[in-house]
Amino acid sequence: MNKNFYITTPIYYPSGKPHMGHAYSSIVADIFARFKRLERYDVLFLTGTDEHGQKIQKEAKKNKKDPKIFCDEISETFRSLTKKLNLSNDDFIRTTEKRHYKSVIEIWNRLVNSGDIYLDNYSGWDSISDEAFYDEDEIEDKNGKKISKSSGSSVEWVEEESYFFKLSAWSEKLLEFYKNNQNFILPSSRKNEVERFVEKGLKDLSISRTSFTWGIPVPKNEKHVIYVWLDALTNYISALNFPDIEDKKYKEFWPADVHIIGKDILRFHAVYWPAFLLAAKLPLPKRVFGHGWILSDDKKMSKSLGNILDPIEIINKYGIDQLRYYLVKEVSLGNDGSISMENLKNCINNDLANNYGNLCQRVFSFIKKNCANKIPKSNNLHDIDNKLLENLKNNLPTLINLMNNQDLNEYIKIVVSFSFDANKYFNDSEPWAVKKKDPKRMNTILFTISQQIKNISILLNPIIPEATNKVLNSMNISKNDISIDKINDMNTLNCDKELNNLDILFTKIEDDN
Repeated sequence: MNKNFYITTPIYYPSGKPHMGHAYSSIVADIFARFKRLERYDVLFLTGTDEHGQKIQKEAKKNKKDPKIFCDEISETFRSLTKKLNLSNDDFIRTTEKRHYKSVIEIWNRLVNSGDIYLDNYSGWDSISDEAFYDEDEIEDKNGKKISKSSGSSVEWVEEESYFFKLSAWSEKLLEFYKNNQNFILPSSRKNEVERFVEKGLKDLSISRTSFTWGIPVPKNEKHVIYVWLDALTNYISALNFPDIEDKKYKEFWPADVHIIGKDILRFHAVYWPAFLLAAKLPLPKRVFGHGWILSDDKKMSKSLGNILDPIEIINKYGIDQLRYYLVKEVSLGNDGSISMENLKNCINNDLANNYGNLCQRVFSFIKKNCANKIPKSNNLHDIDNKLLENLKNNLPTLINLMNNQDLNEYIKIVVSFSFDANKYFNDSEPWAVKKKDPKRMNTILFTISQQIKNISILLNPIIPEATNKVLNSMNISKNDISIDKINDMNTLNCDKELNNLDILFTKIEDDN
């Protein structure tokens, strides 16, 4: 069985500072990467920055900087964000790197050799902000300006010489591929949207520009630069050292298992990218998952509305685990999700502080006070003890399936229910009441609840790694035992060693904060 897993975020356009959308895509991808590692997969998790194009050139000029120097500075902001978000990415690709340049030139030459590229003149509506062209039916007038209906970005009429990719020739092959690979695009609502777009008939795609110079020059015609999407999308294979198809990285990790993207760039990933790869005679990724937008109090975040929530500010105030948990618990992956500071506080208090955090604190404090700070040994489990543990064990196949199909919300819902059940079990079993008359029973209760805390902590580890690592470290669980296959393994509990000190995991948020 192939135990390799390759997951990517979008590569972010570093023309401004990171926002909540960047944080969301990255956190979601990180959770799936961490979960696959718990399944003992060899994971490659890629993120990075998309650094070419007219928008970057304009921003650099506005800041009176060389475009490369400008990109170096802004890209570093996004690299720093990976640490702030506690991402476990294995690589960070920049489209200004030599490895990427080589890959893009190889893709271009393959498309030329396949007869899929030709030179003509382009005229149409162009959005510098979106780095995208739009058809007439995709734009509208607003306050005397032409804007994209989907993004709200302004567009302008452009006429220039351009190389084109014969996208129109690939409609039938794409539709056939979607039909044969029903889970290629998830969620299914996105798949339907893409199929309708392709069924209308595809137009050939402009893939070079002459109106700016900041990009990879077209081979044998350097007055053209390769247009952003053919350039940018190639990052997913340039990080694998393509065009060296004998390279270990490429052989082990391509095709990608899943590209995590925002729905606004779905067309590029689910139509253009597969068409480029088909024309270049390269394998297609296994899945593209398009998540929704993060809304602020039911409105799309924008500078003009002044409702942009800065992930860095929230992390500094409340903590990274708190933001990670809240974003994936409260936002239904695949749909737009509204977040608010009020809901964030409630989530921290109810789910994290009162539920999981309180459970760990109460149990470990009781063990410290009554059992010389060591988890008691026991093999005399009663029905009520087995029921608690078996419920989690029996749900494991479901949980693995949910994560492998990116159903993150249902996964969290089930795992959180285990934590509530564990709290109830501890309350109902009353170890404080039985410690004198039946100390063996007290030991069994504490062994059972400790086992369940370990299991829940492993399942929550991809989502709140900082807090769960503290708990597992407190229990002296070895790194090798932090794994899906060690859940409910009674031998992983270290009953001979004292628990390490565990500070309060989650501070409750008071109303006046």
